[in-house]
Amino acid sequence: MRRVYLCVTILSAGVLAYEILLTRLLSIVQWHHFAYMIISLALLGFGASGTFLTFAGRRLAKRFDTAFAVNAGLFALSSYACFAAVQSLPLNLLEITWDTDQLLWLVLTYVLLMLPFFFAANCIALSFVRFPDVLARIYASDLAGAALGCGAVLWMLHVATPGGVLIPVAASGALAAVIIGIDARWPRWTACAAVIGIAGYALHALPLDLRISDYKGLAQAKRVSGATVVASPSSPLGLLSVLENPAVPFRHAPGLSIVSTAPIPDQVAVFTDADSVTMLTRYDGDTRTVAYLDRMTSAVPYHLAGIDSALVLGAGAGADVLQALYHGVGRVTAVELNAQLVDFVRDEYARFSGGIFRDERVDVQIAEARNFVNRDQRRYDLIQMTALDAFGASASGLRALNESYLYTVEALQAYLDRLNPGGLIAITRWIDLPPRDGIKLFATAVSALKVRGVEDPGRQLAWIRGWNSNTLIIKNGALTGEQIAAMRAFADDRQFDLAYYFGMSRSDANRHNILAAPRFYDAATALLGPERDRFLADYKFNVDPSTDDRPFHFHFFKWRHFPEMLALRARGGMGLLELGYIVLVAALLQAVVVSVVLIVLPLLWMRRSDGAGDSTWSRGVLVGYFLFIGLAFLFIEIAFIQIFVRFLGHPVYSVTVILASFLLFAAAGSRLTEAFEDSVSDARKLAIAVSTIAAICVLYVAVLPAVLTHFAGVGGIWRAAIAVMLVAPLALAMGMPFPLGMRSLTGRRSDLIPWAWAINGCASVVSAVLAVVLAMHFGFTAVILSAATLYVLAALIGWRGVHGGAATGPAPLQHPGGQVLPG
Repeated sequence: MRRVYLCVTILSAGVLAYEILLTRLLSIVQWHHFAYMIISLALLGFGASGTFLTFAGRRLAKRFDTAFAVNAGLFALSSYACFAAVQSLPLNLLEITWDTDQLLWLVLTYVLLMLPFFFAANCIALSFVRFPDVLARIYASDLAGAALGCGAVLWMLHVATPGGVLIPVAASGALAAVIIGIDARWPRWTACAAVIGIAGYALHALPLDLRISDYKGLAQAKRVSGATVVASPSSPLGLLSVLENPAVPFRHAPGLSIVSTAPIPDQVAVFTDADSVTMLTRYDGDTRTVAYLDRMTSAVPYHLAGIDSALVLGAGAGADVLQALYHGVGRVTAVELNAQLVDFVRDEYARFSGGIFRDERVDVQIAEARNFVNRDQRRYDLIQMTALDAFGASASGLRALNESYLYTVEALQAYLDRLNPGGLIAITRWIDLPPRDGIKLFATAVSALKVRGVEDPGRQLAWIRGWNSNTLIIKNGALTGEQIAAMRAFADDRQFDLAYYFGMSRSDANRHNILAAPRFYDAATALLGPERDRFLADYKFNVDPSTDDRPFHFHFFKWRHFPEMLALRARGGMGLLELGYIVLVAALLQAVVVSVVLIVLPLLWMRRSDGAGDSTWSRGVLVGYFLFIGLAFLFIEIAFIQIFVRFLGHPVYSVTVILASFLLFAAAGSRLTEAFEDSVSDARKLAIAVSTIAAICVLYVAVLPAVLTHFAGVGGIWRAAIAVMLVAPLALAMGMPFPLGMRSLTGRRSDLIPWAWAINGCASVVSAVLAVVLAMHFGFTAVILSAATLYVLAALIGWRGVHGGAATGPAPLQHPGGQVLPG
């Protein structure tokens, strides 16, 4: 049994490492929103495995060692082969709304990436079938191994490229196959050493070549003659691609005036995950060579007030820092999340960049923006953020699923708290037409000021736009007449359009970069007027203010206008559809269909030929119980991963810490179900667990935001420790309902164990994507409270089954061959 526990632990570690690695790989070769599909298809593999073992589990249990070893080996092979096959498919998500073939390629991608999880799940579920009397211990080994895999893959992503991590992760299957499949001790450990040695060698020597989508920014830039990738450093935060092109130099200046004659110096492009780009500009210390920085919309705050101190959030390669130095700012604090990018600018390209990150006026901080703002006690004259994403991805709606805690009501309030009296916030965003990004940001700013008790928010706001960017100014106090005059002069000189300032007339808008109507001005006046709610309801896009509970700033989709937008897709209306959200919905429908085909229909067919048996579990009760706990577990897990992104600083860290914590403490909860066998019935344990889950969920909804804000200023290790402590009691209780239900099936209805495994997997498949859809529309609070309700319903439904199973006690499980299984 120790070998079984060890193999389950190793294989589970490989499965979770593979799941997290796939989210990184697909973020590089495709886009961010594949992360939710990966969670869904992983669970689909587990559900399909339960259905398969419902039919074949008894026969495979006769040859447990062989079946386990074969499936573990197939996990190892398919992990590498299936991803390589997916890379060869002509999948292009940008065509999904008009090319039906892309839906087929998406389904094929779904099925191929599901296969490794299917094989690994066969091993784990087969262990449940073969050894039901120690089911809770196997389940605990499964969860503990998964938690171990989260930490292991994070370490590997620190020391190797994502393509290099794939073989070592796949090797976990080979290692488990060797341990369970070879009985002789010395050959077994010799083979284990060989597998580990090959995996360690492959980590750096055999990276998989990643085929990036032709429509991502890096792929487009490499098409230009003379472009060369000179470096590709990697970390869990992203794969950096440093691109030089001496033949056709880069000229990147977001928001540059159409009448600017100032030359742009040579630039080096740095892409993150092959898409989001930041530019490093050649600078020799002569500010005259970068005069173009004063011809951009983002320069407007420097003309409204004397700026002595500036905070640049999302410094990237230093463009905003250079702009601040050009305008004579004496103290610049530059906050950048990716340490590798900072080291690259400060060290390798120090001479090229003029050493701006070594300048005594510049203080570079490696931190997530919101965390830094919460813990920093200094005040500034200006806080600036400029176009922190790629224009192409923003315009096409591919960012729709990206949670961003930089543009929420709570974020703007935090920025205002860090301003000196009269200080300014300047946020520059890309323009999309019809307008939605800028309007949503303006609506968020209005809400933030109203929450602070400002009676007339319009006096503290100003808005300016060029041909492809717009800059919103939020002042800590009312804008003066002199400042408004200065902004008008700035705009007229550069032929920028004024979108809003207090007292502005409609005739002053839309004069240079002319639209069919002054839509930005109209939106601003509507959002500041008494018809605000009606405007938000009637506007064709979702421009409701973003909050920390619904941090999807880039989600603009409204279902009621979907038919109209879809009809326009053949007439250049592609930009009206938020592709990220469309792909998410397609993934949800796909998950439902594939789950029905691979899980539900086979189980319904089995029901026709299988009697009800002597059990307190009816089919309906079993489906309801395991369906609800499957939905609820993933609802809470997904919600917590998203909520802790801001606290821990990055989605990768949040996934790793929160997922590992849930799995580790759920494993402890599973073992806890075996405690107090004589004094506490299983039904009572279920009641205690569900009551605890519901109480903690309600408590966290009320106090968790305040707790996270209070501790946001502590160091990274301490934040991770606090996250673990917050998750621990909830996860401990969440680890109990599943093994309690499964244990009540042992004995007279042990044939239903894979059936329950399949139903739980089916629920999890749908819930992984459904949780995100619900969060986008109703917020994470609603997702957590829904999960608590589902747990209570599951307990009410399954009470009789768990109570009956516990009362009668598990009968010896007869092996199909006739012998009684050990234990």
